[in-house]
Amino acid sequence: MTVRSNGGLNQMRTGICDMIAVARLVNATLVIPQLDKRSFWQDTSTFKDIFNEPGFIKALEGDVHIVSDLPESLQSAPRARKHFTSWSGASYYEDAKELWKDHKVVHIPKSDSRLANNGLPIDIQRLRCRCLYQALCFSDPIEDLGKKLVERLKSRGKFIALHLRYEKDMLAFTGCTYGLSESEAEELRIMRERTSHWKVKDINSTEQRSGGNCPLTPKEVGMFLRAMGYTKSTWIYLAAGEIYGGDKYMSKLKSYFPNLVSKEVLATKEELEKFKNHASQVAALDYKISVESDVFIPSHSGNMARAVEGHRRFLGHRKTVNPDRRGLVELFGLLEKGELMEGPKLSSLVTEMHKYRQGAPRKRYSSLPGSKGRARARTEESFYENPFPECICLTGKH
Repeated sequence: MTVRSNGGLNQMRTGICDMIAVARLVNATLVIPQLDKRSFWQDTSTFKDIFNEPGFIKALEGDVHIVSDLPESLQSAPRARKHFTSWSGASYYEDAKELWKDHKVVHIPKSDSRLANNGLPIDIQRLRCRCLYQALCFSDPIEDLGKKLVERLKSRGKFIALHLRYEKDMLAFTGCTYGLSESEAEELRIMRERTSHWKVKDINSTEQRSGGNCPLTPKEVGMFLRAMGYTKSTWIYLAAGEIYGGDKYMSKLKSYFPNLVSKEVLATKEELEKFKNHASQVAALDYKISVESDVFIPSHSGNMARAVEGHRRFLGHRKTVNPDRRGLVELFGLLEKGELMEGPKLSSLVTEMHKYRQGAPRKRYSSLPGSKGRARARTEESFYENPFPECICLTGKH
């Protein structure tokens, strides 16, 4: 089975582990997947640039046979190309085995979300966890620098990893223009129009925001953190790409929390040089630091936020604070109108709102009421966001 992984780093990571589980279900040998070089990030990194390939093959040898390349003897063998259906169960892949009766090689052009979140055999679910949390380790350069940066942060005391989704592509994709100038909003609209694989073009920014579908602005993140009781001396690691508008939108957050640092501050130019122009490798550094932080806070849900939360749950339900964006937007609206002030009242409302949003053990959320078919699967909580109870024992042994 040959695979082309699609998407950014964490979409590829979870997709690779889905393909490991699929290879087990269909009893196929997996060729190390090709990584996506055509997505927004235009990263030319290969599998072994980002991951420890020999360690990956070795760690899973008892589950799936994996080879680095398609054997010479099969290079000219007839092959099929198959788009597996999203969120499919074990019976779907039992039927898919038939493909290999007529073809020695089957190519899978997309790897993301090809397995159901629920209803799979327990050994398959645990294989997905074993793959993502134990086998699919980063390459030595990423692991080594990641460890150094975590040590440098911990030497200053406890720290928050803030996954601040306020990059240009994120705002354009979601259609979120609150607080931006007219020219900035137009620039984002044009980007959305010109990006062919983004299907939704006409987006009402106000509706998006009130529905909790927009990332919090950097200023709002600062207000949220202060209301949650974090003080000016708190160390915060910024796990993010290039922030849209730069200091224009970051200055308020920095004034609230002057100990806000990025990898560019923590690492030397020489240390970062080898990762230059490799967005997925840089994202891997952010991922590693986020998993090891004392508190992880994402300003918006997404592949990285979900993957980090799931990994932190697997490691013992480490504290992850998920902002209630819909609820916060309502409170920030009251602040704008002067009907509420920053201080004890806001703090009380915000902390109460987030009492049960801090990564405590719970089962995965099911789909939204009334949803059916693929819409039902799409609204379920991702297996990789919360692999409880299949991969996590409350005794701490897993």
